[in-house]
Amino acid sequence: QVQLVESGGGLVQPGGSLRLSCAASGSISRITLMSWYRQAPGNQRELVASISSDGTAVYADSVKGRCTISRGNAKNTMYLQMDSLNTEDTAVYYCYMNIGARGYWGQGTQVTVSS
Repeated sequence: QVQLVESGGGLVQPGGSLRLSCAASGSISRITLMSWYRQAPGNQRELVASISSDGTAVYADSVKGRCTISRGNAKNTMYLQMDSLNTEDTAVYYCYMNIGARGYWGQGTQVTVSS
């Protein structure tokens, strides 16, 4: 059984920063892809950023230049550094990992950008 747990969400003022973390536990084989998604109220879940096993990262245009996805020193962790946050970044953020032949989702962490 694999479980993903996010942390680091919260309330931040416009222009502020947050760092989200995601850790996988359980029976973990090879992790081939790590991603962050987000879902705002009334919107579909959308990809924010992904990082492959070779370290290649891709970003949504809406966050490019403001967010950085990274893999932790522990092979089962990843991070999303978010800077220059604005109100449009308000959403529930989910981590996703391809582990072996399956995909796994975390439970989500709320990010609210408001003055």
